[in-house]
Amino acid sequence: MPYNSKSALPDNVKNVLPEHAQEIYKEAFNSAWQEYADPDERRDDASREETAHKVAWAAVKHSYRKGDDDRWHKK
Repeated sequence: MPYNSKSALPDNVKNVLPEHAQEIYKEAFNSAWQEYADPDERRDDASREETAHKVAWAAVKHSYRKGDDDRWHKK
């Protein structure tokens, strides 16, 4: 289930990530959703959706870090 807009993202993403990080998450999720459609392409028994969420969080963490204030900040 790819996301068409940032407003469609899960609450645990929308409520914690800055706007730009949400865009990164959305694009990474949608890309991974396409890339890992075949279960043989996934590393473990994770579902397609779970794999896409893992990829999306990894993409966000490449450009953002969680600060001591529990907020996400651009690196």
